[in-house]
Amino acid sequence: SKRPGWGESMLVLPPATTQRKTLMDSTTATAELGWMVHPPSGWEEVSGYDENMNTIRTYQVCNVFESSQNNWLRTKFIRRRGAHRIHVEMKFSVRDCSSIPSVPGSCKETFNLYYYEADFDSATKTFPNWMENPWVKVDTIAADESFSQVDLGGRVMKINTEVRSFGPVSRSGFYLAFQDYGGCMSLIAVRVFYRKCPRIIQNGAIFQETLSGAESTSLVAARGSCIANAEEVDVPIKLYCNGDGEWLVPIGRCMCKAGFEAVENGTVCRGCPSGTFKANQGDEACTHCPINSRTTSEGATNCVCRNGYYRADLDPLDMPCTTIPSAPQAVISSVNETSLMLEWTPPRDSGGREDLVYNIICKSCGSGRGACTRCGDNVQYAPRQLGLTEPRIYISDLLAHTQYTFEIQAVNGVTDQSPFSPQFASVNITTNQAAPSAVSIMHQVSRTVDSITLSWSQPDQPNGVILDYELQYYEKQSQ
Repeated sequence: SKRPGWGESMLVLPPATTQRKTLMDSTTATAELGWMVHPPSGWEEVSGYDENMNTIRTYQVCNVFESSQNNWLRTKFIRRRGAHRIHVEMKFSVRDCSSIPSVPGSCKETFNLYYYEADFDSATKTFPNWMENPWVKVDTIAADESFSQVDLGGRVMKINTEVRSFGPVSRSGFYLAFQDYGGCMSLIAVRVFYRKCPRIIQNGAIFQETLSGAESTSLVAARGSCIANAEEVDVPIKLYCNGDGEWLVPIGRCMCKAGFEAVENGTVCRGCPSGTFKANQGDEACTHCPINSRTTSEGATNCVCRNGYYRADLDPLDMPCTTIPSAPQAVISSVNETSLMLEWTPPRDSGGREDLVYNIICKSCGSGRGACTRCGDNVQYAPRQLGLTEPRIYISDLLAHTQYTFEIQAVNGVTDQSPFSPQFASVNITTNQAAPSAVSIMHQVSRTVDSITLSWSQPDQPNGVILDYELQYYEKQSQ
């Protein structure tokens, strides 16, 4: 046993949680008790009645007119059954000495309670000796005001009830002894018991039966084990059993793990029913699956998205599953020579998300070059080509007199999760013509006295349809 450290909660749980385990009860005897008396002229076993008129065996003594009384009554051997502290409940009646005519001054209204430990039933008529040592005195028992007035077979008696305890006890068993030294009394009932804290489920943990400690102030620590499908939050979880067999408020706790919720007043962790989930350990109840998701079994820690719906990596598990957006709408293009302004309106369906952005795909479709190809790195985009948050873009450094196709993609946080390509709107434009680049190479084909034949290749960048070439020549001045 131990005492808890400072700062630990020591509130007592409801007293109904305490348990008494009876080791001996004289009222249940169906025959003579057969306890040992010394001397034979002292205590006497007689039949009597309890308050319900049931026959019981009692012991009486009333040698008040004889001096130097020392009357002992010893129980049979009582096994302790692992108990560390023993409680004795005594019901008795003591006659007031003042009510006895001509009583000598040696009359007493108290008696003594003793115990003696042994490893086996070894007592005899003379052993242990009828004295305080080897017997251990528990207390002097006196009648108090808390008696009940009971009619026992036509005789009214004042019944007192007293409880005493002793410990620690460590041997196999013990005897009790009651010493009278000059009283007139009746020992009506003796019940011997020990206290223990019962099996209990508290704070999500199971605590097994625990015997109370050897001292009335003892605190016995019991280690708890989490109920099924619960996990410790604070380690170790423990509960203290006090000397009265009462549990104190637990230190630490267990909580239902993910996929399970506490029911039946916190004594059971139940798997989340179909259609509900619980993502983390804790006291929270299971919650219904968000929109566009479902569970495939009980005890779910998350809900699976339905076909065509997805969950981004950073989406919380309680967020509805979402899908990809539809295509942008109403694209407007404005060409200015080799630059372009594109504007559009957002998609009709954002997919249920707020992280919608746009990507621009540029394709050059020059005549005579077959299929369209992606534009080169020379094309400039303002503010940027990918991840646009506004529905507009300015594109420059395009080639003159060239056909382009621009795809405006709508994407969101789950576009990458979808096996399908993003939805897009496309627009075809042709840039304006511009001055062609210079003829880079010219060849002389032939010449005569008064003529010359020349040839040249088309400019690298015609920038439109070349209608004609202008040829200029100059006479060479003679030296």
